[in-house]
Amino acid sequence: MIRTMSLLRALIGTTRLVRHSPRLSAGLAPDDDVLLDAPDERLAPALVAAALADPEPAAKLLATTRDAAEWEERDRYVSRLSAFAYRRDDWLGRWLAAAPQDPDALLVKAQLAVRRAWESPARAERLRELGPLIDAATEAAPRDPVPWRLALDHARGTHAGHTAFEALWEQAVRRAPNHYGSHVAALKYLSAQWYGSHRECFDFAEQAAEDALPGSLVQALPVRAAFSQLLSGPAPGQGVGRERIDAAADRALALSAGYPAGDLGPAEVRNLLVHVLVERGRWHDALAEFGRIGPQATTFPWTLVAEDPLRGFLDARAGAVREVARRTPLRAGPGRDAGTGDGGRPGGH
Repeated sequence: MIRTMSLLRALIGTTRLVRHSPRLSAGLAPDDDVLLDAPDERLAPALVAAALADPEPAAKLLATTRDAAEWEERDRYVSRLSAFAYRRDDWLGRWLAAAPQDPDALLVKAQLAVRRAWESPARAERLRELGPLIDAATEAAPRDPVPWRLALDHARGTHAGHTAFEALWEQAVRRAPNHYGSHVAALKYLSAQWYGSHRECFDFAEQAAEDALPGSLVQALPVRAAFSQLLSGPAPGQGVGRERIDAAADRALALSAGYPAGDLGPAEVRNLLVHVLVERGRWHDALAEFGRIGPQATTFPWTLVAEDPLRGFLDARAGAVREVARRTPLRAGPGRDAGTGDGGRPGGH
């Protein structure tokens, strides 16, 4: 009897999968349209020019973000330009030769140097040697929080104590209290992998989210803490419960819903969120979030959970389609999917 019931459930699940998967997949970007870390319309010309050893568009772009205090965009562009320079830095060399004290060139140079030092077996020693370069970047643009975010990353790698880290943190938030990158740097310092614990991460993230402005990416900081715990697994007595993880996901869902679908600004946050939703088995929420992501897959977090980050994204998305289809009654039509009343949380239909 038990074997018969198991077979019956399997047959029903397969039938639902066959019927509903095409309709559910139709609401998502086709696999071939999904891009990993696609540049936006402002960054793309700068990257094309950099490939031709021309730094001028990158210089103009970063100067614009600095003058307009577009700190989130600036941080994202600096990271992408330094990643490009990691493999091709001739354009950056030309920029520095022409304007050695340019605050934007110094920032990209410092970001690139920190990345290379982090990859060295003698990481802490290499990072300590970069202290003057970090100082030059912070002094060149007094209003800019991004060099201070870099200083926080640098401090973590050089094993800075709490007092020294707090002093850098004060400088960062004084310039931009809602700068997401600085908050992520602090969260990493407080992580169980470094100088804190999962609980300290969550406490900091939840308080920061409470204090953040509506629409700020800092609202998603708790889901980043959730990802850290899910990735590493909590040490006995050091983790937080499922309720706080789900609450973090709920807060990030509310944030994501306030941005247009396919927006590159929250793309990394959305990719992080959807991974947490998948890990929690919240399939309906995950599928809806994949719809908001559109074709904008990001390296983080997929590079940490899959050998091929783009394949990891696509496989997770296909899994969400499959699980929602299996939970949708055969007679359900568009807009009438079962199991959505509980937010897609484990334990629903």
